[in-house]
Amino acid sequence: MLPYARQSVDASDVAAVTAAISEPYLTTGPAVTRFESDLAGWTGGHPAVAVTSGTAALHTAYAAAGVGPGQEVVTSPLTFVATAATAALLGARVVFADVDDATGCLDADAAAAAVTDRTSVMTAVDYAGLPADMDALRTVTDRAGALLMEDAAHSIGTVWRGRPVGSLADLTTLSFFATKNLTTAEGGAVVSTSPDLLARAARFRNHGLVRDPGEQREPDEGPWHQEVHSFGLNYRLPDVLCALGSSQLRRLAAFKARRAELSARYDAALADVAEVRTPARPADADVAWHLYPARVPADARRALFDHLRAAGIGVQVNYIPAHWHPVFADLGHRRGECPVAEQWYREEISLPLFVGVTDDDVDRVCDLVRGFFAG
Repeated sequence: MLPYARQSVDASDVAAVTAAISEPYLTTGPAVTRFESDLAGWTGGHPAVAVTSGTAALHTAYAAAGVGPGQEVVTSPLTFVATAATAALLGARVVFADVDDATGCLDADAAAAAVTDRTSVMTAVDYAGLPADMDALRTVTDRAGALLMEDAAHSIGTVWRGRPVGSLADLTTLSFFATKNLTTAEGGAVVSTSPDLLARAARFRNHGLVRDPGEQREPDEGPWHQEVHSFGLNYRLPDVLCALGSSQLRRLAAFKARRAELSARYDAALADVAEVRTPARPADADVAWHLYPARVPADARRALFDHLRAAGIGVQVNYIPAHWHPVFADLGHRRGECPVAEQWYREEISLPLFVGVTDDDVDRVCDLVRGFFAG
């Protein structure tokens, strides 16, 4: 089976992990600081806080933003459910706004229409690696007095209008799950352009502990003293995994280039298949492609999915609209709220895209797609 995604781990990654596991610190050590510094090289110099997963990054970012009961978070439904679930877990009401038909990203007009005086955060999702129109969304959030957040689980390495992901929003979350553009096995990070938000994120990922005597309420207790002023969790990413992340970052440029080559090869090979809609490629984005999201007639998608799976091609569908999940239906959300995103879901099929895919693999997948529609 050719999977739709797979990590790329080589001897340099193994050597980095082996070296880290032999060091005195297995966690909260120098490899964490080094990885966070290395990440800043891809985010326009903006610092990062490493955490245990992309979901933990979302939870941490929302906590840093002060999201809680009585507030609303506007986001896209065309995403993995964690983008919305982590806000809901903090007590916020999630408001889903529709997506742009060309890109699958949060539509600025729909987002503006979803804003109320309770909106505290607007979270755009970089679908397949492509950002939303962040300038337009920034105009909306500035007018609303809300923070702009970017779920960039798909898009580390993407540059939009000359600015890298990590520099476009107040808070940016990254994921390093095994299928992502680089991996720490599990892992994620929060990036912020605000020192205050970053400090809150760093504290939240470590139980909320305050160790600086200058910030403590009872600093004379003793040199061992630490305090919790607001609740946090243990979302610390271990040194071993951070060492893997730093090693992977050294190859991220090559990963991005190979994914771009494969994506372009799919485009060329499917150009003559009338039933296939290939991904949009805006001129203002240098995209680090995470998915290859082809779109086909909705009434043919399931049969094509089964046809490719039967031939050993591990295609996937990204994503079930978040508001369709029963947990959000139980909160009052209904199908039909976001018709563009829902139609996108009915048509979307993700073809295999990772650095281990060969040109011959792409050609075989495309031949199978072409054969299916030729009947």
